Formats: sequence, structure tokens, C-alpha cells
Amino acid sequence: MSVYITDAVRTPRGKARPDGGLAAIKPQDLVAGLVDALEQRVVNVRERAESLVLGCVGQIGAQGGNIALVSKFRARLPDAMPAYTVNNYCVSGLSAIGQMSAAIASGRIDHALAGGVESMSQVPFLADKATFYGERDLPERARFFPVAVAADLLAIKEGVGRDALDAVTATSHRKAAAAEANGKALLRSRIAVKRTDGGVALDRDEAIRPQATAEALGTLQPAFGEVAAAFRAVLGDAPIDHRHTIANAPPIADGAGLAFVSKDAKAARARIVAYAEAGADPRDSLTAGFAAMGKVLARAGLSLDDVDCIEFMEAFAVTIAMFERDYKVDPAKVNLGGGHLAKGHPMGASGAILLSTLLDALDASGGTIGLVVASGASGVGAAMIIERVN
Repeated sequence: MSVYITDAVRTPRGKARPDGGLAAIKPQDLVAGLVDALEQRVVNVRERAESLVLGCVGQIGAQGGNIALVSKFRARLPDAMPAYTVNNYCVSGLSAIGQMSAAIASGRIDHALAGGVESMSQVPFLADKATFYGERDLPERARFFPVAVAADLLAIKEGVGRDALDAVTATSHRKAAAAEANGKALLRSRIAVKRTDGGVALDRDEAIRPQATAEALGTLQPAFGEVAAAFRAVLGDAPIDHRHTIANAPPIADGAGLAFVSKDAKAARARIVAYAEAGADPRDSLTAGFAAMGKVLARAGLSLDDVDCIEFMEAFAVTIAMFERDYKVDPAKVNLGGGHLAKGHPMGASGAILLSTLLDALDASGGTIGLVVASGASGVGAAMIIERVN
């Protein structure tokens, strides 16, 4: 059975700090606003959806208690609808959509809401204090260390220098600033977030810096030496040539993305052609997205030359720099409206947000085949190919 994305929407991405545009908005309210938006854009979403699945990484505090269930109540979805939350690190939002597409393809359900949410203002990175983060009983290669340090180690291993990191970062900001100023078509599915008093809390991706040229970025110093020092018991004593600056890392952010996935082709924006997940060497950390991309292209019987638009998660500058270098893809196809380095990374939401931006990119460019690729810490990855149908 074919599976379709009837529509997908996203919030703007807010800076995850006390004065960020979404910092005071509860994560369930972000999701509820997207359900309202889908209800306006798609007929009878609340009545037809049979499940709600959300990706979320920080499942404590404001995002604890099964944030999908809490969001179901806040969004006034039917009592009979099951709702649950998944954590597949930074690819969680795409994993949620992949799970529901599989459920529909199997005939178990006909329609679902799936996506992700993350308020990093309210639930900071590593706030769950998992035992895993300091575990010493695991094999040495599987022990956790921060993805920022993994990015530096990957850059060293792959020979990606500072100039390349700054170049892709500047490109991300340039494209994002252009889309914000002139790219209405690229923002078709971005929904302004409102406060409870009806005023607008945020209607733009607020981390974008138009002044972030390669020359300006070149003045910054590598940022993650102290982070590595705290994990020397895992990393060993070998010196690390730290390369990523704070600008070469995706800003921590708040946001949400949500898709209505269905068996019905009528009025759909796209058909899901193939979906794949992958694991990779946890010490290389951010390479699983590449593995998932290879799997999904093989499943679809396609090559990168067949793809019209690509949303490639800029999970630190090294990943997008490697993608451009090693796959020789036309850069005009990639991240048309800028990427994570400019707009930010609300972890569990990012995969769903990227799917929404991919739909907008296909519409704006008139393309047909789209690819989204996402990577996460400790070797997790996911990728999806879609075909624009309307």
C-alpha cells in the first residue's frame, strides 16, 4: 500500500535561551498549534488521525509524562487515539514519521499524526542525566561522549579543515537569510507560534545571522576543548586538534514539526517512496546518516542524480562538508533555504522539521523527488525519499 504525506508543518525555530522567542511556550502548546494549523489545511485531521507519535529526546520535566500523550490532551484530540513518544536521538522526528508510514503500509491504520518536539530552553541537553553518559562498563568504543567532540574527531579522521567548516556554515546562513527575506515559497509550511493572549510569540527562525561570512567566522576560536577534557577517561590521552567553533555547531533550539500521514492520495503533497534507518560506529557518531542515505536510495532504486531537492541535516559542519566533498552533489539542490547551522537544532523535532522544509523546497523549485537525511549522536541515522504528487 502506498503511503502519502497529506501535509506537514513546522514551527519557527527559537533560540534555546531565556529570551528566546519560544522559551516560555510549553512543548505541548507547540504541538497543539501545529495540529490546529493542519486542521485548517487538511480536512478533519482530528477525526481521521488514529495515532499520534512524537519524537523527543529530553523526556523529563516539561517533556516528561509521555509528551505525546500530554500533547494529545492539549490539542483536543480524541480520547480513543493512542499517543506515544519515541527517542532515537536527533533523528527522532523522522523516526516517528517512518514508524507511522510503516503502520499505514501494513494496513494496521489508515491515517496518523507524527513528528517531534523539543524545548531545549526548558529541558537542556543531557538533562535526563542518564547513567549511560558516564557508563564505564560498556566496551570502550561504545561509551558516550558529546557529539561536539565526535564532530572534531570526525573532521580530523576525514581531513576536513577549518576553511571547509566555515565555508559551509557561511553558506547555510546566506541561504537562510535569503529565504527569510525573499523566500515565501520556502516558508509555506512554517506556522507562527502564538502566545495564550493571541499575540505572536515567534514567526521567524531567530538564530540566522546574515553577517556570518566565512571571513568573519574565521576569527572564532575552536569551542569544544573543555568539553573533551571532561571526557578524557573515554577519549584517552591523545591530543585532539579541535576545529569546530561555536558557529560550526547547530544552535540549540526550541521547535516542533508535525505531519499528517495517510493511505489517501487525494490532496496529498507527496508520496513516501522509501524510508531507512541505520546505525554506525558510535565513535564516528555522525556517519549513520550517510549509511541511511545509501540504504534508502538502494531501496528506491535511485541515485543522488535522480533527486531534485535534498534536506541534509547539518549536524555540525563536518557532516555537510563531507557530503558536498564526497558525493559531488549539485549544491543548488541542497538545503535550499539554509540548514541547521543557521536555523538551529531542536533535537527530537529536527527530522520532522526537515521533512516539512523538503516539501516546501520541492514546491518552490518545481522538483519531484526529494531526500531528507538525518544523523544523531552515538551512530544513529535515518533517511526518507518522497515524490511530490500535487
